[in-house]
Amino acid sequence: MKIRSVFSIILILLEAMTIQSCSTSNDTVTASELDVYKDSVSINTLDFPISSGSAVVGIKCDADWNAEVLDTSWVNISNHAGYGYADKWSYIKVAVSRNATTKRSTQLIISSGNLSKVVKINQNGATMDSGDPFESAYSLVSNIKLGYNLGNTLDANPDINQSWFNPKTVYDWETSWGQPITTQAMIDAITTKGFNIIRVPVTWYPHIDTDGNVDEAWMNRVEDVVKYVLKSGAYCILNVQHDCGAKDASRKDDAGWLVCDANRYSAISTRLKSLWKQIATRFKDYDEKLIFEAFNEILDSKYEWGDPTDANACMIVNKLEQDFVDAVRATGSKNEYRNLVCNPYGAGSTIPKLKGFAVPNDKHPNHIVASIHSYDPYNFCNDAGTNNISVFDSSCEKEVSDVITRTSNRFDDLGIPFFFGEFGAIDEKKSMSERIKYAKYAITQMRAKDTTGLWWMGLYDRNKNTWYESEIVDALLGVSSK
Repeated sequence: MKIRSVFSIILILLEAMTIQSCSTSNDTVTASELDVYKDSVSINTLDFPISSGSAVVGIKCDADWNAEVLDTSWVNISNHAGYGYADKWSYIKVAVSRNATTKRSTQLIISSGNLSKVVKINQNGATMDSGDPFESAYSLVSNIKLGYNLGNTLDANPDINQSWFNPKTVYDWETSWGQPITTQAMIDAITTKGFNIIRVPVTWYPHIDTDGNVDEAWMNRVEDVVKYVLKSGAYCILNVQHDCGAKDASRKDDAGWLVCDANRYSAISTRLKSLWKQIATRFKDYDEKLIFEAFNEILDSKYEWGDPTDANACMIVNKLEQDFVDAVRATGSKNEYRNLVCNPYGAGSTIPKLKGFAVPNDKHPNHIVASIHSYDPYNFCNDAGTNNISVFDSSCEKEVSDVITRTSNRFDDLGIPFFFGEFGAIDEKKSMSERIKYAKYAITQMRAKDTTGLWWMGLYDRNKNTWYESEIVDALLGVSSK
């Protein structure tokens, strides 16, 4: 019995020593520093766009640490604990799911001993916050079934120096490229067919005086046409069209003044902001179905349609679109929340053009939409002369799919919705059956990426008020209605 008692005492002493040893060991590894970094900068917040995404953050801690996220319903972290190092960092990958609701926040907490670091995780939302009276950009794109461009009308800009053109009224400009005067009946026929958004391209420079003031008669006529579209129940996109784009060297007028030229940015910016201030002021009390688009297919000072060789070109595009957003928002009223459309360089979809695009800063970030123009494959959609593609085959399908996929991926990364502001197989000399193949395939691929497009003109004879390409319309609407 005595021997057993001695052993019992020894075991108790050993247990006590073990506990003391562990306690002493834990005390010696308590962290002396703890911080969280992203891109080598200490952070207190981590911001994400609407789309799903992830970020890797570094943990600087010289002792073992633990990590937790307070809301795991939309945030996951790659590891919840790690070792501490005196001479290097540990890392955590923070991943968020796509946010289909309002903006949201939670906390990432890193702790070690008595030290802790809290990083607030923020994510923008696809829907508006309470108090926002307009539908979000995502909701807008979701509600668009199919669109139509009212081209060669208010965007017409024949050279005033040509002998055949002697305009006396705004209607002379409106009809100068062969389209008739726009009427309510014409717009109603288009929207009754099933198109629920109409883009109204407008060229402004021939109607602006030397002091930068838009001619009142022209502004009134633009407003008439906008009213026709809105009265029909459709969305209306109002833009700045041939003030930018390529300029024929023989022209002596001001076509193509709106270019992304770093050397002339200050003057161009001032002019653009003045124009949009006037447009936005006139339309500031219109409801959410009116949408503004910064400009059409802006090019650099060399008027390059391909990827610009000017390294500053995309940067200037982004600055001009920021000017547009700021000018519109500053006019107040319903323009504070209006959905605004911005395009990459040339409204193009090549990788350099998409990568060069930056989302403008906006006080209401749920109201920016991107727009791309695509007539791809070019040699099928357009009259390419001896290089025409006459059959819409699997290689054509691949080109269409590639454009839509890379565009969707880019804007999903940026956290904004997009649509195709212009598309179409517009070479009417191609066979109807092949153009129908294109129409069905293109709109199906768009729908698979939760977007849609606006066909460029054609389809409807506005002079005769008849649908002369109803087979294409039926193909487009047949997919869009599913």
